[in-house]
Amino acid sequence: MTGLDPSPLLSDLAAGSAPFALIARDGATVEVLTGDVVDVELLADIPLTDADGVAREVLALVPYRQVRERGFVCHDDGAPLRCLVIGDRVSLPRAEAMASLPSSPVPLADAGFDISDEDYARIVRRVIADEIGRGEGANFVIRRDFVAGVDVDPRIAALTWFRALLEHEKGAYWTFAVVTDDHIAVGASPEAHVSAKDGVVTMNPISGTFRHPAGGATAETLAEFLRSTKETEELFMVVDEELKMMSAVCSDGGRITGPHLKEMSRLTHTEYMLRGSSDLDPRDILRETMFAPTVTGSPMQNACTVIARHETVPRGYYSGVAALFTPNGSVEGPTHDLDAPILIRTAYLVDGRLRVPVGATLVRHSDPDGEVGETHGKAAGVLGAIGAIPRDVPVAPEGADADAPAAPRRPLAEDPAIAELLASRNDRLAPFWMNPQDPDGSGPFAGRTALVVDAEDRFTTMLAHQLRHLGLDTRIVHWSQASNDEVDAADLVISGPGPGDPRDDSPRMSAMRRVVSRRLFRHAPLLAVCLSHQILADQLGIDLAPLAQPHQGLQKSVDVFGEDASIGFYNTFTARVAPGTTERGIVVESITARGESTGAPLPVPEGRIEIPAEVAADPETGDVYALRGPAFASVQGHLESILSRDGMRTLERLIAHAL
Repeated sequence: MTGLDPSPLLSDLAAGSAPFALIARDGATVEVLTGDVVDVELLADIPLTDADGVAREVLALVPYRQVRERGFVCHDDGAPLRCLVIGDRVSLPRAEAMASLPSSPVPLADAGFDISDEDYARIVRRVIADEIGRGEGANFVIRRDFVAGVDVDPRIAALTWFRALLEHEKGAYWTFAVVTDDHIAVGASPEAHVSAKDGVVTMNPISGTFRHPAGGATAETLAEFLRSTKETEELFMVVDEELKMMSAVCSDGGRITGPHLKEMSRLTHTEYMLRGSSDLDPRDILRETMFAPTVTGSPMQNACTVIARHETVPRGYYSGVAALFTPNGSVEGPTHDLDAPILIRTAYLVDGRLRVPVGATLVRHSDPDGEVGETHGKAAGVLGAIGAIPRDVPVAPEGADADAPAAPRRPLAEDPAIAELLASRNDRLAPFWMNPQDPDGSGPFAGRTALVVDAEDRFTTMLAHQLRHLGLDTRIVHWSQASNDEVDAADLVISGPGPGDPRDDSPRMSAMRRVVSRRLFRHAPLLAVCLSHQILADQLGIDLAPLAQPHQGLQKSVDVFGEDASIGFYNTFTARVAPGTTERGIVVESITARGESTGAPLPVPEGRIEIPAEVAADPETGDVYALRGPAFASVQGHLESILSRDGMRTLERLIAHAL
């Protein structure tokens, strides 16, 4: 319905008690959704059909605690997976809706961050030292909350804040208000986490945060930000993490386009678009992509563990998604389209308390004070719009009429120098992920099987996608479910990457040692990647050591057995030999002699085997980049990463050797 006088409708919403949602996502209209609220336990329970099987539209607020569906840990606050089953939908012209919404400021009491700047900076230092510095992951997002008391009718507050965000917070993907009996969420999210329409899945990783200086952003100040190594690598790392998700839900793995600028009122971000094809139920797509690395970290499972260690209270809906499931009339494919922005830049109102959660992405070279500033910058857009802090006042050029209306500003992305800086980022990336992909099984290793053993880093989904392009019939198995029979049966085993110290005796590390040992001592083709490369090196008697500075999201050009290769590295530990070492003849104990629990003993004389290994190492440090020997090869870097420009070529060479 369109063209209605919005006043009665919005007035009724303000005065009534029925749940509703307002969504602005096209720049021209405000969608008004009303219906009934249903809370469910699992994503699969989201009621996309009625009792007669008729498809219906549903808006779901998905809390962070749903990561439990993927087996990940969290502080569980019991926040419901809340569904608004839409009975009526009205589309109002944006200007008319704004004219009918309340605009008087909502007073706040006792406003401020729940964690002081000093304490947040201390948390940043701990995460860098204790988590990134010990190999637990590449980046992590730790949040703090701006809190205040609100003594205004919650529905009036919601409508007021929604109007303020529409007026003042530019560049949002969704501006929204979701009002139910005991919970209100009002936000201006810049980031589409995942959408699915006509069989095409889209993800939109946004990272890198440029805080506009006084007087606004200029091409010169933005150019300095775009040249920042930290900000560039931060974006690349989250693209890698979301490509892991895309490779899990899309048959063609996912293609990258961009980068682009996301310009907002106080911040500018950099972003890429990822697209691929999928015929999965949109609820399954949502489950496999929980949640965005831009608000959690990577690898995802360990990021949840790190968040639980360093955040003392549950997240509620922060970093979850608002998911709109809309019937599409399909009778062959998925029956609903999906549009799901991330729940960030959002104000929550419960029991008279306002909460605006914000987080900074912490990487190996984060500056604690800079990350404190980033949380202030991210909160400022929402807080400024709703009047919690002063709104920015544009600075007029010297000699200009301060009362004259500002001239329209050309988007910074249209500046030739900025466009060139953005485009130059792609020079560093792997062409494989920039080009169309559709594996047809006709690669050089067609007819062979591959088993990828996942050590809790879903880089394995990207790796499996590349293996299929090389013709291998590929399956992924979690380390806890990799039976000896499966490990023995595959033509090629890829022992995968994962977080942590390879010297630990945890069940995961022990299981990965078993996989490497079984293949190594049976002379069965093996490719070991990153963590498993370190485990293989240890099996071969090569020393392991922590790096002085973690190589998380670092691109290096290295010699891999006579060929220079540009490869992305995500490691905190390294195998290390004496500088100049290129070959090693190593005598190692057999599986049985080493006490490995690997099944029947092997027929090895006196329990010892001599294994020759060729070593590709840094000529100055001795850090081992790759190993190869009888039926095995390994690599420290991630050949599947977008940072590995020569990843596919190197992967094919190492597999050919192992086979």
